[in-house]
Amino acid sequence: MSVGLAAYDCQGSIKSRVCQEMYLIGEAMVGEGDEVAHIDLILGDKSGPVGNAFADSLSHLSAGHTPILAVIRPNLPSKPYTLVVPKVTVKDIDEANKIFGPAQAAVAKAVADAVEEGLFPKDVLEDTVIIASVFVNPKASDYRKIYHYNYSATKLALKRAMTGYPSLDKLMYEKDRAKHPIMGFRVPRLWRPPYLQIALDVPDLQKSMRVVESVPTSDRIILEAGTPLIKKYGTSVIKELRTMARDVFIVADLKTLDVGKVEVDIAYDQTADAVVASGLAAAATLDGFIYEAKRLGIYAMLDMMNVEDPIKKLSSLKELPDVVILHRSIDVERAGGEGAWNVKELKEAFKGKKILVAVAGGVTPDKVANALKQGADILIVGRYITQSKDVERSVREFIVKLPESEIDLLREHVE
Repeated sequence: MSVGLAAYDCQGSIKSRVCQEMYLIGEAMVGEGDEVAHIDLILGDKSGPVGNAFADSLSHLSAGHTPILAVIRPNLPSKPYTLVVPKVTVKDIDEANKIFGPAQAAVAKAVADAVEEGLFPKDVLEDTVIIASVFVNPKASDYRKIYHYNYSATKLALKRAMTGYPSLDKLMYEKDRAKHPIMGFRVPRLWRPPYLQIALDVPDLQKSMRVVESVPTSDRIILEAGTPLIKKYGTSVIKELRTMARDVFIVADLKTLDVGKVEVDIAYDQTADAVVASGLAAAATLDGFIYEAKRLGIYAMLDMMNVEDPIKKLSSLKELPDVVILHRSIDVERAGGEGAWNVKELKEAFKGKKILVAVAGGVTPDKVANALKQGADILIVGRYITQSKDVERSVREFIVKLPESEIDLLREHVE
């Protein structure tokens, strides 16, 4: 009768982890093409939940997903005993042979090698079981690659399970940088300011698309579907921009003044990453706007153009927006007015709160240093870029002034 892993006098970091937790999870994807391997596995004590799941899987078979013991060859199972469960429904003998042959053997060999190499403590082998969920594409045809990739994926998944991969620090660092290979695009978050937000304010879709096409690739760039553009074409313009900027953070500058929740929903349905309301709106409207944006997981931005006391306005709200825009209007700028941004004052008033501050209105390259010195997190630029004869050059004039600039850098991480 198994006494369970917890009864062992375990020594060392790996053994201690097994003995204390008894329920470990690992995952790995290795390879490419039709033979790519993806392994999800759990391992733990026979007397615990993993053991129960192991026995239940063997005694309750599912059509097309029949579990099998991983064997190196017939009559030679690996230890700890490992159950291979196909992820994809097996429909014919050809597909079954890929599972019963190279995939099964790869998993079994990887487990045995992990024991031999000291990755797994030998003194708990009889009290531990592993369940490995194995992906084999029905289109896969190269048995050698099926074995090759599944062996490596199983070894890597085991190592990750034993070491608690990923760490929380790694997860937090990578979550907004990574691109899933099957999905094919990133969903960026504003995780590391400062940023350059390019306001596409010209009510001409084709011209706006040409601007987007000329913008250099950088994690520091945000695109804004400006108010005039949205008023002319509707929020569907966001999807149009997405066709050319799949990985870019896109803001819908709605300048919402009423029915806040409704307008958030409209922009959200068009895949906006952030929505903008006017700070002149009633507190009740802004509360609804911010609540709905945060409920849907997108950013709520509040434009303080013509708001006499931004701090007082923000203090009246139930919840702060994610971004506050200190905005000098185009009309004020043309009339010769300066209009202070007062970034420091705003940040001091809400010290300790998670809030980004953007500045807009007459932002030019020579004003970048001062804006950043004040603590600006986002620089919103429109005409200087959108009306430039050389959009790429104009964008780079700003980007090079931002700390740790990353132009044309593909940041897709591969383990």
